[in-house]
Amino acid sequence: MLVQWDLLPDTLKNNTVRLYYEKLEAKKGGLIAKRLFDIVVSAFMIAILSPVLLLLAILIKADSKGPVFYRQERVTAANRSFRIFKFRTMVQNADQIGALITAEKDPRITKMGNRLRKCRLDELPQLFNVLKGEMTFVGTRPEVRKYVDAYTDEMQATLLLPAGITSLASIYYKDEDEIMERYIAAGSTVDEAYLQHVLPEKMKYNLEYLRSFHFFGDIKLMWKTAISVLK
Repeated sequence: MLVQWDLLPDTLKNNTVRLYYEKLEAKKGGLIAKRLFDIVVSAFMIAILSPVLLLLAILIKADSKGPVFYRQERVTAANRSFRIFKFRTMVQNADQIGALITAEKDPRITKMGNRLRKCRLDELPQLFNVLKGEMTFVGTRPEVRKYVDAYTDEMQATLLLPAGITSLASIYYKDEDEIMERYIAAGSTVDEAYLQHVLPEKMKYNLEYLRSFHFFGDIKLMWKTAISVLK
């Protein structure tokens, strides 16, 4: 899972990222276990949840025009681009008629999409990204290239490992839409609210995860995510 230092893009090769890299390199056993867990559990979940995935796909098609899946380009390990799988929760071509980040009362969100987002069921198709190795269960949420290009040197360290479905930042910022809405109401644009206020705070949790990574910590965080969603 950890790309050899010499093979990393130049954007990641700074002294701050090197410190994070060395900490992770010393935990190769945990990283191997993390990848094996991703393969086994994602394949198992896809198999048992296939009826649920099919039902949700039917409901999405019945609710609004457009494809079932939303395939947006995001960034993962080693600054590589990939196309994320998500259930579509917004009107067709939403990213062409508005910002790349959504606020709480975004008019582009469909009725079915609103229900999916509240329970985070729109994230279920990312199991396919995990199985392919483009994502992992626990890690920094994947950002669009526009926001990755705004990363500080230290934030670049989050690109040492694959992007994740969940993280501490995801748990503590599960009401991100509401937080964004407060900054927008105060006069910020969507991009200003995210880049100047939300992203830096989320990154504190993401960087702490890298510093303290261990495999069983991932398992604990997945349970914590499940509890958070059910509340």
